[in-house]
Amino acid sequence: MVRRFRRALASVLALACLAPAVVACDVAADRPDEATSVAPPPPTVTPRTAPVRTTGRGPELPEEGAWLGAWVKPQYHNATGRAAAFDEFNRAAGGRLTIAHMFHEWNEPFPGATERSFQGMGKLQMISWQGTDTRSTVSGVYDALIRERAKDVKEFGIPVLLRYRWEMDRPNLAASMHSPEDYVAAWKHVRAIFTEVGVTNAAWVWCPHADGFAEPQRRAADYYPGDDQVDWLCADVYPSPEWNSFTNRMDHFMAFARKHPRPIVIGEYGLTQDGRPGQRADWMREVGPYLKKHPQIKAAVYFAALQTQKPLYDSTFGKDPESQQVFREMATDPYFAPPMPDLSVSAGQPSVPAR
Repeated sequence: MVRRFRRALASVLALACLAPAVVACDVAADRPDEATSVAPPPPTVTPRTAPVRTTGRGPELPEEGAWLGAWVKPQYHNATGRAAAFDEFNRAAGGRLTIAHMFHEWNEPFPGATERSFQGMGKLQMISWQGTDTRSTVSGVYDALIRERAKDVKEFGIPVLLRYRWEMDRPNLAASMHSPEDYVAAWKHVRAIFTEVGVTNAAWVWCPHADGFAEPQRRAADYYPGDDQVDWLCADVYPSPEWNSFTNRMDHFMAFARKHPRPIVIGEYGLTQDGRPGQRADWMREVGPYLKKHPQIKAAVYFAALQTQKPLYDSTFGKDPESQQVFREMATDPYFAPPMPDLSVSAGQPSVPAR
């Protein structure tokens, strides 16, 4: 009797230990960006380990100067609304912005109506794709979805900048990134599928936060997939509540970037703090001269949004005409209006040997 009781008790305890892990894994799969201390199950297929022969570099680089662009939060979240918001912002900046930026969640199809609208406007496009749990990605469970996105990008044809899982070094993404090694494995897995599909018009943009190079605990450099995997380097730069200067944040990133022969795009930058009178404009005044000083930087994309829910911020120029004038002066400087890249479908074919 005692032995049967002990065996029964052991079985109950074993089930009790297993149950929380299963529930937590289900939650993590449904909401991959939510913080959780429970790791998902290990991959169900063997991760890719062999070197991947990647193809395509995206748009031809300007010989001199750097393109400017923007993501502009629209009043109406549809293709017409996004195109109208970008057009209004561009006109206020002097009408010379080259790059239109769009965000997509992991499960959201793209390119879509918004990209076609931007294409009709003759804009070079940067597409930011959210990504998801790295270990689930490597497991192969999302391969059909990834392949479908690859086919759609290939069919779109024109050169684009593809910014996959930006700011992967953010602390609030630790639960879904797991580790730098897991992130790199996921990057290589996704890019390998794009290569297998024959996508030659997408340049892969690796984009941590600039703070990840200034704050040692962020370890941004450890997430780098390697020169054979990355077409463009990138960093997102904001002043933060401490009003770190643009120069200060970028200097830390550039110390890394100088070791890697890749063009650079500032994926996002903007004025998300109020500051003292004139402080926003002073921060903006650093951007243009800094980009000119570092010709490795070939593009910079402003983030313009009025955020009315927490965290509250306003990176538009609606109440800040001084900063708007600084941005307009930069956007109308000939250095930041180099010739447009060839955005024809044929331009999506690689002009250099595949790596």
